[in-house]
Amino acid sequence: MTSARPLVEIRSITKTYDLGATRVEALRGVDLSVRAGEMIAVMGASGSGKSTLMNVIGCLDVPTGGTYHLDGERVDRLAPDALADIRNRRIGFIFQGFNLLSRTTAVENVELPLLYAGVRAKERHRLSLSALEKVGLAERAHHVPSQLSGGQQQRVAIARSLVNHPSILLADEPTGNLDSRTSVEIMQVFQELNEQENLTIMLVTHEPDIAEYSKRIITFRDGHVTRDEAVTHRRIASEIIAKLPPVED
Repeated sequence: MTSARPLVEIRSITKTYDLGATRVEALRGVDLSVRAGEMIAVMGASGSGKSTLMNVIGCLDVPTGGTYHLDGERVDRLAPDALADIRNRRIGFIFQGFNLLSRTTAVENVELPLLYAGVRAKERHRLSLSALEKVGLAERAHHVPSQLSGGQQQRVAIARSLVNHPSILLADEPTGNLDSRTSVEIMQVFQELNEQENLTIMLVTHEPDIAEYSKRIITFRDGHVTRDEAVTHRRIASEIIAKLPPVED
């Protein structure tokens, strides 16, 4: 269920990069509202502005102009330390490459945000096991990444992004390194988190079929939003998986 109030509200956002003699306008006056509980796919060609938008929403970058409110708080002009605090407490990140520590177990990878936040070891462990359980990977808690499949590694990355109970989860091409079946399984995890936890999710994807698992698709071109529409025939991952042949051992 979505909330009546905007969780993310950006108005007239611009972002310009000065690259020597070249001036690149990555965002050109973008307006966007995201309500709590939405699941949104962001699409567009390389250089369209979609990744810049996600970096601004994720407080990894600051806009050149315009305003950005996160859950009612204006964040576009905060100092770097304040932005880092918001990133750590209120935003979860998932990347195409998983970004797991190779010699560290799944549960220890999930614990990392809590370690940086100063949470005690016993509580870190409890919260991390709970996050792994939410993504269906509790039984693999003590495996290192090399003992996990690509889909399992991405589940660990999702659990790590959940462990601080963020307001919004941002996923950058989360199925880009996965085969078709595993991609559907990961989208099932996102759909379940969105429906059962009311977690707000925004994901960048180049794949139209992946975008159709969301509830809303935003399309970028040349720094502008060119389309913003609800998904009328949404793909339900659990229904698609049920029709697939069983995996052979």
